[in-house]
Amino acid sequence: MVKITEKLVRKKSEHNELMISTLEELSLHQEDIEKIEHIHDWCRDLKILLMQSNLISKIENVNKFKKLEYLNLALNNIEVVENLEMLESLHKLDLTLNFIGELRSIENLKDNYNLRELHLVGNPCADFPGYRNYVIDVLPQLSVLDGEEIKISDKLHAKDNYDLGLIAKAENEYLMNRRVQKDRVVQQRNELEERMRTASSEEEKAKIFWDSKTENCPESRIDIAMQHRKNRNLDEAEKTKKETYTPRFFASCGRPYNINQGKLDFDFKDEIDRYILNLHVYKFLDTSLISVDLEVNYVRVTIKQKVFQLALAHEIRVSESSSKRSQITGELQIVMPKLNYNEFDLKLEKKINNLKEKNNSVDLKGLVNIHGIVKDELSDLPDLI
Repeated sequence: MVKITEKLVRKKSEHNELMISTLEELSLHQEDIEKIEHIHDWCRDLKILLMQSNLISKIENVNKFKKLEYLNLALNNIEVVENLEMLESLHKLDLTLNFIGELRSIENLKDNYNLRELHLVGNPCADFPGYRNYVIDVLPQLSVLDGEEIKISDKLHAKDNYDLGLIAKAENEYLMNRRVQKDRVVQQRNELEERMRTASSEEEKAKIFWDSKTENCPESRIDIAMQHRKNRNLDEAEKTKKETYTPRFFASCGRPYNINQGKLDFDFKDEIDRYILNLHVYKFLDTSLISVDLEVNYVRVTIKQKVFQLALAHEIRVSESSSKRSQITGELQIVMPKLNYNEFDLKLEKKINNLKEKNNSVDLKGLVNIHGIVKDELSDLPDLI
């Protein structure tokens, strides 16, 4: 999975101008880190170290943090409290939602005289009989356990309200069940891998994985994290593939394709002597981001690296073509005269258009006789009151 590197630590130390030797606070949460390493040599002045939501299975390589006051290792895969004796300034330790089943391993915190706050909620050991009283009795320096204040009366009654034999029995039962669970998880993994091997695609494999039932254990957390990372890598690869996609402009025979990457609206008029293309470009787009390329059998417009290409049925006069853009609507108009066209058809069309205009512009002449428009049949109606 992810390893702690100098590049990663410097990235997380932007608030300290990328200086790691004088760093006092470091957050490495949700990075899928499996092992604590290197930072005890690079960042000895740390006061706050946040490494929650990772895959750390063992507390190690922290003995040089003499100034560390707060260590957060919640939501990891830790099963034993160990290797914290040298943290003489440690004030708060958060081990929420790990897999600590050896409750008596908290005795390793006896020498941490400045420890005032401890969080073990969500661990298997928190369900052992007499858990709270045992922790309060073993670690009298604590003032807060699992977010709840420890009163003086709690400390006075703690010693007589737990049975060390029951705690030892609960530990042994848990460790025995844990060994059985490890074997069971290995078998479940093999069965799942066999089912996923028959899948025809990565999407089908992912569906089989997420539909399968898993136990709440360190091994399952690692599998889930690996599957999440695999899915993210696939999504990033698919995204990169889409971003780097280059459309094909021509068929194998040389014929240009019609392409509209930007999905722009357009109007295309095929007149007898010319083509007129009205492209509805974004109104406030800078004209410098528009490029027009004309060839004898196609027109290509590139807008912010998005290509619009249109194949033409007849060849055009490239040198006589023109393009202009409306300052009001932003619309781009490209006029492309045809190379060959029938002049007789052009003259006929002009004559027809002239006749239409003439008929539409006929002026009314003379007077209109309004008498007799309304008949006198209604003359017998009474007058209005």
